[in-house]
Amino acid sequence: MPRVFKALEIEKEEKEIMRDYLDRHMPHVICPDSVKRGDRFQVKVRMGDQYPHPDEDDHYISVIQLWNRETLLAEARYSAGANGHRPSHVEVDFHLVAPDVSMNLSALAVCTKHGLWQSEDKAVKVND
Repeated sequence: MPRVFKALEIEKEEKEIMRDYLDRHMPHVICPDSVKRGDRFQVKVRMGDQYPHPDEDDHYISVIQLWNRETLLAEARYSAGANGHRPSHVEVDFHLVAPDVSMNLSALAVCTKHGLWQSEDKAVKVND
């Protein structure tokens, strides 16, 4: 099984030293905190906050997945050069229909050079 990198596992001092490396590899789940049951809503997964990720032939983001707990909801795949061979904040918008119960969303992303990275969990409350 591949090792999954999470920012929570890294000491605060080390995070500061490695800030650009961690930021460019960390997926972020961006969506409302609450949604109405049965309504369609958007979930954006964005790589990095301040530092863009490379888009080189041997170093790029190849997969972004969106999960609700242990259930894979959606996936996007990329090839080298998909972002014009320029560093960028790779992002994808997924559109979901709110289920009957609240969700706990997270994203996984694969860097072809630095492995598998997991976002922090994002709780989404489902209302009537």
